[in-house]
Amino acid sequence: MMKIRTNSIQGYKEKTIPFTLLSKNEGSRSLAILLPGSGYSVQAPLFHYATGLFLNRDMDVLQVNYQYNDTFYDSFTMEEITKAIVHDVREVIDQAINTDDYDTFYLFGKSLGTIAMSSELKRDVFHSAYAIWLTPLLQRKDVSDAMITCKNKSVCFIGDADPCYKEDRFKEVNENPLFTTRLISNVDHALQYREDVLGSIDVLKNVIDTIEQWVDGI
Repeated sequence: MMKIRTNSIQGYKEKTIPFTLLSKNEGSRSLAILLPGSGYSVQAPLFHYATGLFLNRDMDVLQVNYQYNDTFYDSFTMEEITKAIVHDVREVIDQAINTDDYDTFYLFGKSLGTIAMSSELKRDVFHSAYAIWLTPLLQRKDVSDAMITCKNKSVCFIGDADPCYKEDRFKEVNENPLFTTRLISNVDHALQYREDVLGSIDVLKNVIDTIEQWVDGI
């Protein structure tokens, strides 16, 4: 039976950050941490199906439900949003992993979530974590540098029609032997084709299938 625990922390500038911990089986030693984008929640397709993928492999799933498109953040600069997500994700993770004994971690982040991933992967607790990067913000030096120097086994998906795609930085990431990369032609930041619904569904299927094979191959 699925066990669902909801809680929250007081995040950056006292903003409440809710999170959900899903457990399919008692005593799991593996935790998948889901870090969505600002407008792409954990209920969106990639995260919905990834949640099922992890749960079906007896992993617990931590969904961090920040909402940086909330009006609370309207006056924030990108620098302050960065401070907020790094702070908030760390607080949520520390509360979640202090209550359970995990020894294997997967960090699954999209877009804005890859800022938090870049910071979290530097922590000792995640030195052997596995990382799944969806549409990473390659235009940001902190994110691209973190990926280029990453010591964690990783898989990355991005489209060449994504404004965050930077060819030179992607090539450097691709040179990291720990990375499996997938560059998808004509796909945007949502990992979709702009005017091809069925083609976009195929992309979603292929991304989830690749993640599934990658996880099972670890």
